[in-house]
Amino acid sequence: MPFLLRVLLPDVPGSLGRVATAIGMAGGDIEAIEIVEKRDDGTAVDDVLLEVAHGMMPDSVVSACSALDGVEVLWISRYPAGGNLVMDLEAVEELTASPAQAFDKLVDLLPATFRVDWAARVHRAKGVVYGTSAAPEEFEFVEIESPTRLESPDDEVTLFAASRLDGNEIVVIGRRGGPDYADSEIARLGHLCGLAVTIANS
Repeated sequence: MPFLLRVLLPDVPGSLGRVATAIGMAGGDIEAIEIVEKRDDGTAVDDVLLEVAHGMMPDSVVSACSALDGVEVLWISRYPAGGNLVMDLEAVEELTASPAQAFDKLVDLLPATFRVDWAARVHRAKGVVYGTSAAPEEFEFVEIESPTRLESPDDEVTLFAASRLDGNEIVVIGRRGGPDYADSEIARLGHLCGLAVTIANS
């Protein structure tokens, strides 16, 4: 069964190797690793896509990683069957292949690119004009100048982030239950939205 593990670790040589060894000893099989963020305090955040052997609990992987000095498990969740880590460059290639559909294609690609549950285009007057299957049918337009995290109501377990496409449309992504969006993810969201605008207007 595939799981996605987000881990905070010291940004020094050998740290990732120690984590990989611990995951293997706990019965996990690593399929892919992506660096999410390098922080000024000397730590890094990595996403690890792994398979857990049948009958094994992901708790054992969490315990093994947490036992390492300086390592903190931020989040673990099941990963959609057949899911793969779509890198930003691959997303850009997809957008470039169909400029006329760049905005809708961007929305389709964001859940896999950012490991979120849904994405949607929200128009100032029309509301949600396009969304992935899990996106809400209604979402209120928010006036933003730059890519940002959006406020969530106290009883809401979904974390939102958004970026502008133009003066009348924003792209919103939703992630149920965490983890919080890293600053680098917010920057990447803005970068991809900017590229989509450039490609659509080319």
